[in-house]
Amino acid sequence: MNSATWLALAAALVASTALAHGDSRSQNKKAEMKSTEFGQTGDPRKATRTVKVDMSDAMRFTPAEISVKRGETVRFVVANSGRQMHEMVLGTMKELKEHAELMRKHPGMEHDEPYMAHVEPGKKAEIVWQFTKAGEFHYGCLIPGHFEAGMVGKVRVMR
Repeated sequence: MNSATWLALAAALVASTALAHGDSRSQNKKAEMKSTEFGQTGDPRKATRTVKVDMSDAMRFTPAEISVKRGETVRFVVANSGRQMHEMVLGTMKELKEHAELMRKHPGMEHDEPYMAHVEPGKKAEIVWQFTKAGEFHYGCLIPGHFEAGMVGKVRVMR
């Protein structure tokens, strides 16, 4: 194979891995250190508090708004009290809208990042996240139709 073919194969492999969807049992994402505009992977041993978040088939998160301090590491215990799959994805509103659009176009698209929890009905999962920047961020369920139905919440990160 020539170098162009190898390059194309490598690009396809990277793209397919980037779309790999995990479920609540995935542990690979927990070991990865990931930094984003809204924070970074948190060390579970340094979590300063636990926030329980419920996801329901009414397409709502409870609580719908969370306040944290800049630098705080939060353990989110995410429970799915519904009968269908839900997920909690942290991000900026722009990122969540873009990702929701991709999910609508590619409903089978899979993803697995440390700021996401995919939770089967009746199950729980955890996200441990450190909020490193003050501002307003969000969380949403990006399963097609859920975000559009209002399944979104707000994180206020105080200085």
